[in-house]
Amino acid sequence: MENIQGEGEQSGMDILEKVRKEGLIFDGAMGSILISKGITGVEAPELWNLKHPDVIMEIHRAYYDAGSDVASANTYGVSAIKLKKMGVTQSVEDVNRAGVRIAREVCGKGQYVAGELVSLGDMLEPAGPVSFDEAVDCFAQQAGFLEDEGVDVFLIETIFDINIGLAAIKAVRSVSEKPVFCSLTFKKMKKGFFTIFGNNPEDSMKSLVDAGASAVGANCSMGSQTMIDLAHEIKKSVDVPVIIQPNAGMPKTGKDNVVFYPEDEIFFADSIKKIRELGVEIVGGCCGTTPEYIKRLKKLFKKKEYHT
Repeated sequence: MENIQGEGEQSGMDILEKVRKEGLIFDGAMGSILISKGITGVEAPELWNLKHPDVIMEIHRAYYDAGSDVASANTYGVSAIKLKKMGVTQSVEDVNRAGVRIAREVCGKGQYVAGELVSLGDMLEPAGPVSFDEAVDCFAQQAGFLEDEGVDVFLIETIFDINIGLAAIKAVRSVSEKPVFCSLTFKKMKKGFFTIFGNNPEDSMKSLVDAGASAVGANCSMGSQTMIDLAHEIKKSVDVPVIIQPNAGMPKTGKDNVVFYPEDEIFFADSIKKIRELGVEIVGGCCGTTPEYIKRLKKLFKKKEYHT
């Protein structure tokens, strides 16, 4: 199978050099944009890599044009366990390879493609039916396809169980030496920030780094303003780069039961500015964000309004 190389993939370390020298802007949401494009709740979003590749490519292009340094391939949920649970018959290999190739086709000079993974559709033992070793094997298969297609970095995100993150990092490290960025989801409790399994930011981040993560952080589960305090805790707990990608606020239900995210791009960018001033190197958006949000972040980067 031909390995398609992009301009950003001159060496596996190029992206980390950019992180250190300039910082890095990831893209924003994929799922909430696909909902606006007509995807239904029973469809696997990743199957649009095969059914509607033009739509996926259009989204990636819009993010790159807005200023994203990195586009995340539409491969988040393309693990064998997840697809089987959803009754998907399409090949795990085909969907993963297509996801990377679509992003690579519109990836320009100095831009990068991230291979995204980590959705199992089930929990690990003892809370669920999947063993740690089964998860590692499953993720290693997916990571192998992403590696073969020439991703520049692996993105393991939206993790509520740190053990899934550790399994995914171990899996990626078994097939690739490229950078691995890993972020968890937290909730703000009375006593601070914790995952739903009770893991605090400091211990969690150190565990991810010890397992082989190149950058660690948090995404999803909270709006950009709340994420400022969490970013501060994460940044002071590790020496590796930190990645932060908040939602555009917490989802609300509006007229005709339409879900929306309340933070506009100006409010969101102002919060990201404060997050960058904490020294956070890698930023982007999660649920509810669009290319307009990324465009706003890019303007702030150009004006050098961030001081890390």
